[in-house]
Amino acid sequence: MRYALILAGGSGVRLWPMSRRSLPKQLIPFLDGKSLLEASVERLAGLVPDSHQYICAGEAHRDLILQTLPSWSRDRFLGEPMGRDTLNAIGLATAVIARRDPEAIVAVFTADHLIQPVDRFQQIVARGYALVEQRPNALVTFGIEPSGPSTSYGYLELAEEIAPGARRVRQFREKPGSGLAGQYFQAGPESYLWNSGMFVWKASTLLDCIRRYEPEIFSSLSGLAEHWGKESLAGLLDRTYPALKKISIDYAVMEPASGDGQVMVAAIPMPLFWMDVGSWPAYGDTCRRDEAGNALAAEKTVLRDAAHNLIVSSRPHHLIAVMGCENLTVVHTADATLICRSNRSEDLKALCADIAGRFGEEYL
Repeated sequence: MRYALILAGGSGVRLWPMSRRSLPKQLIPFLDGKSLLEASVERLAGLVPDSHQYICAGEAHRDLILQTLPSWSRDRFLGEPMGRDTLNAIGLATAVIARRDPEAIVAVFTADHLIQPVDRFQQIVARGYALVEQRPNALVTFGIEPSGPSTSYGYLELAEEIAPGARRVRQFREKPGSGLAGQYFQAGPESYLWNSGMFVWKASTLLDCIRRYEPEIFSSLSGLAEHWGKESLAGLLDRTYPALKKISIDYAVMEPASGDGQVMVAAIPMPLFWMDVGSWPAYGDTCRRDEAGNALAAEKTVLRDAAHNLIVSSRPHHLIAVMGCENLTVVHTADATLICRSNRSEDLKALCADIAGRFGEEYL
């Protein structure tokens, strides 16, 4: 049977001060009053049965997520006591699903993407499910045509066609340096695509890869899945999860799998609008713009001699006035305001470390 898993963890540091530990980016009503998580759930409507859709996120956000999604059943929420990167989140959720259905085919999505049109998205994902049903040893990823030589994404080196619209991945290269990223971009989308972070695989195939590549993690996750839903889980989870190695699915599985003869990494191009809303510049691309190129997500603004700025406010009655400025990001919330050059937004993690050093977690 087909299943869907939405990853909704992470703190969204690159969207501070709007994104906080108490209200991470995937739960903020960024999109005309709708959160990224709600948009992710809506994209799955009709693709797989509601009862086969799962969310993995921080246990601390369980109540908030279930309030946001009132029809979501509690047994389809898988809570992590802390974030240990995507291998552990995906591996744990897959192990839990596999215990319920050993023949499960699981598609993995993340709650920080904007994708349009939805019907085209569903058609492409359905092809991914069908490919895994035909080739159970396939690990399918969806490829996005690069818009530049970004070092923030993994790259898929494409080989021969293995099915209509699907290519074998000769090499999966996670976040290469600027030199290699430039070479990959120049080679063009017929040779290299970005990894979207969305996957489809048979649960047993993925778990076997984790067993062979990361045996200690596999052993721990299998033990947790065996106790999932039982009274014995809480203590075991608190003891086991913090000790898990923190590593992404890309480094732990996808890179070695692309050179593993027992499995096949396959890419299905996804030629549609796709955006990873992981930073303020990316969010700015979703906002309305004025004639001077200012991206506006604030109800009350006055701009004079200002161009190519991003203005965001969580306070509907707060006026933001900007004069004589270009290429700034201005984000206002009830207790913190960010002002930075737009090209410095990737440095927010370091800024948040400085804030923590001075004020503790009060503003994070």
